[in-house]
Amino acid sequence: MTDSALGSSTSAGRPVRSASDLVAASLKRRYAAERRFRLYGLVAISVAVLFLVTLLGSILIKGTPAFFQSRIGLDITFSADVIDPTGARDPVQMNQADYGKLIRAALDTEFPEVTERRERRALGQLLSAAAPYELAAMVRNDPALIGQTQRVWFVASDMIDMVRKGSIDRTTAEGDRPVKDRELAWMDKLEAQGRIETVFNLDFFTSADSVEPELAGIWGALSGSFFMLVVTLFLSFPIAVMAAIYLEEFAPKNRWTDLIEVNINNLAAVPSIVFGLLGAAVFLNFFDMPRGAPIVGGIVMALLVLPTMIVAGRVALKAVPPSIREAALGIGASPVQVATHHVLPLAMPGMLTGTILAMAHALGETAPLLMIGMVAFITAAPEGFTDAATALPVQIFLWADKPERAFIEKTSGAIIVLLAFLVVMNLLAVLLRRRLERRW
Repeated sequence: MTDSALGSSTSAGRPVRSASDLVAASLKRRYAAERRFRLYGLVAISVAVLFLVTLLGSILIKGTPAFFQSRIGLDITFSADVIDPTGARDPVQMNQADYGKLIRAALDTEFPEVTERRERRALGQLLSAAAPYELAAMVRNDPALIGQTQRVWFVASDMIDMVRKGSIDRTTAEGDRPVKDRELAWMDKLEAQGRIETVFNLDFFTSADSVEPELAGIWGALSGSFFMLVVTLFLSFPIAVMAAIYLEEFAPKNRWTDLIEVNINNLAAVPSIVFGLLGAAVFLNFFDMPRGAPIVGGIVMALLVLPTMIVAGRVALKAVPPSIREAALGIGASPVQVATHHVLPLAMPGMLTGTILAMAHALGETAPLLMIGMVAFITAAPEGFTDAATALPVQIFLWADKPERAFIEKTSGAIIVLLAFLVVMNLLAVLLRRRLERRW
């Protein structure tokens, strides 16, 4: 009896586990595996967020100083002997006057101890190279300044600006930094007199590119991007909508339409630089369109985003329930009326969302624009679709290749502006979809 009882509860000297025990152990292992899977996912998300925060934090730290600018105030005497010796108030003569002489006179008044020629030249380099042009512009706008003495705030040189922002460590040995001790002493004297201030750098948003870092701005690149996106939108959106409607509502299902659909999907995955090569070969070399103009960039970008917009439009059309089409046909609407009066208005929110995302993609592209010549040094904002221009991503690319230290913060500042535009466009797409979307 004992042996039989033991035999029923053991097998080869080991206890036999019941079905409930096996199920419980299996569930325990499954739950443990699920917890590990969740932990792996949480770790992956945490690492991704860490990288993103590090990237954005680095860009913000480096780019925020670009939105501020140091200025130096000098008491300028607008001498009539220098600006208008004849007294005729001739605009040409006043524009050709030696305004640098007025600045040197003001610096000599503030620093009478600086007499050596080389030191006086270094003293003048505390100000931006555009200081004489600022005075000329002031006199052009207000000739009544001639004969007066007025404090004028000039843009400081990029080196002085970087010292005040902490980008150049003034405690470093003099031979290891671009700003010498005498220049630091002059800067400290001006600062003690309240003649140096930090203001919001409005010129960063209103000026075009420049060889001087303290004068460079993004307005020219923003203008070029605007004209380019206008061309892209007006070319790609109507074509994408009509192509999506035809393929989804009217095209017969055969091998030719299947081939078209496959090619559209393939074009959406083609590297962007291929479209740049196409634009250079066709629009520049064959059609002889202006190199580096927004109209060429807009056409190339339209070709780039067109497949994406067609796919997004077809998805939006598919989301409209078939009952809408059947009801419209039932009350006597023609197929064209069904598509344009009933289906298209309901699918338009999804199409607009895809369009905004595609335009954000076009805004951030660089490679196609490099191939069609929108990489030139542009010192004036374009005024039309055929003027030479550059775009914001290309401007970032150009500044990143500059050897001057001050262009580092300009590059990061432009990246912040570009990211802000992309975030706004993506938020607009989300809000538009939530506001206009119909749930069936």
